[in-house]
Amino acid sequence: MAIKLYDFTAAPSPLRTRIFLREKGIPYESVQVDLGTGEQLSEAYRKINPSCTVPAIVLEDGSVLNQNSAIALYLEGTYPEPPLFGHGAADAAKVMNASSQVEIGGFMAVAEILRNTSPRMKNRALPGLENYAQIPELAERGRLRLGGFMNTMNAALEGREFLAIDTFSFADITAFVAVDFAKWVKVTPEAHHTHLNRWFEAVSARPSIAAAKAS
Repeated sequence: MAIKLYDFTAAPSPLRTRIFLREKGIPYESVQVDLGTGEQLSEAYRKINPSCTVPAIVLEDGSVLNQNSAIALYLEGTYPEPPLFGHGAADAAKVMNASSQVEIGGFMAVAEILRNTSPRMKNRALPGLENYAQIPELAERGRLRLGGFMNTMNAALEGREFLAIDTFSFADITAFVAVDFAKWVKVTPEAHHTHLNRWFEAVSARPSIAAAKAS
């Protein structure tokens, strides 16, 4: 039976899960939850995922996974080939470590900018059911953090084909989507980010990326 993925094609977070699924060749059904109209806050969707976020999948026992890292770990254990957490505990730890650093340094920085400046997100500065006011100072901090993130990524990729281990991994998926997401706030790697630009161009050419973005 195909996995049912609660999704929104335009959003960056579920893109991470779709790329993972495509890399694994796992069939799935995409159930669109329209974030633009606030469908994630509807009573019907709250019964599925009380966190009011995408992506989410429901396991056979009724449990809901609504965090990319948890979904990826479940899929890796259920569909081990091709491995996207490497081979063995050390590889898996390196992948999770790199992915978590990207979430904190990249994703959170973009979110700080976007959610604290976009008129459409007034009083929606954080995802979830509760409303929170925008704080413009956080957007300023986010831009500083995002610049630092690009520098850190560039340094980490010097002499490396992939971010965490010697093969393409979940960390590369997280990093690709973070750099792609930064375009939403008009931030891209600069010319001197040669290693980051090389890596981003190579990863962008993977068939899973185009397929996941289109689905």
